[in-house]
Amino acid sequence: MSSFRSTLGRMLIKHYLAPNFHAQKTIGAQRKALEKLTKWAVLPSGTRIDEVQIKGLSAEWVSGRDVAEDTVVLFLHGGGYSTGSTGTHRELAAHISDAGCARVLLPDYRLAPENPFPAALEDALSVYRWLLANGYSNEHISIAGDSAGGGLAIATSIALRDEGDPAPSSIACISPWTDLAMSGESIKTHAGIDPMLKHATLQLMASHYCALNDPRTPLISPLYANLRGLSPLLCQVGSDEILLDDAIRIVAKAKNEGVDATLKIHDRMWHVWHMTARIVPEAQKAVTEFGSFIRNHFTN
Repeated sequence: MSSFRSTLGRMLIKHYLAPNFHAQKTIGAQRKALEKLTKWAVLPSGTRIDEVQIKGLSAEWVSGRDVAEDTVVLFLHGGGYSTGSTGTHRELAAHISDAGCARVLLPDYRLAPENPFPAALEDALSVYRWLLANGYSNEHISIAGDSAGGGLAIATSIALRDEGDPAPSSIACISPWTDLAMSGESIKTHAGIDPMLKHATLQLMASHYCALNDPRTPLISPLYANLRGLSPLLCQVGSDEILLDDAIRIVAKAKNEGVDATLKIHDRMWHVWHMTARIVPEAQKAVTEFGSFIRNHFTN
């Protein structure tokens, strides 16, 4: 049974956050509306924010109170490859830093439609390689993300493998968007219960990011990629999401191809419910689980 705060959080998501992702709104209007909501963000006590420039990209180090300075979560924010920023995901990053006892590096990668595929992937690769060049061990780096950022985290790991780069210690995904062709059954079957996402919105964002590319391109939609040899993978997803099948199928495929992959389905939760960790106990639990996975895969 869901907590009262979960019910309240669900209502807030449905009535105050989800309308900002309406397909009839321009991408510029969606971005502006989301940035306005950042004024309500409250960071955990003791959080430190340090701005950094990485090869022309703006980014933030988000550090909790008791973090190991040599462990890093490279967190790739969600937003359908078209919205989202360090501002929209700063609070979530802070909770993850506390849970994972690691610094979180949150980059503002380039967004579509101005910068379609492979811009976001190129930026994620560039930031990861910057970390290696600045003395961070791959065994102390986890690549993580939510929604589109979760799919991008997997795609980045695939590209690193194919290009011969050292692999991250783990890949951790929240509600990952792994199939921009949107062939999963839950796109239809959960349309009436997902308080956050709509098919039309995802279709628009997919068209912006894919541009002239096939949405089944493996580095766009990792569900269609060869996953062999990837680092341990965690996918957390809510049972009420239209993207439920994206998580189920990517984990099943990863397991079939020899990857140490874990699927965690959280009952009656919505898309990236972790954003409500400050008020919803189910979200707090999920963030703790997420951080524990990351922390347990850092090599001592």
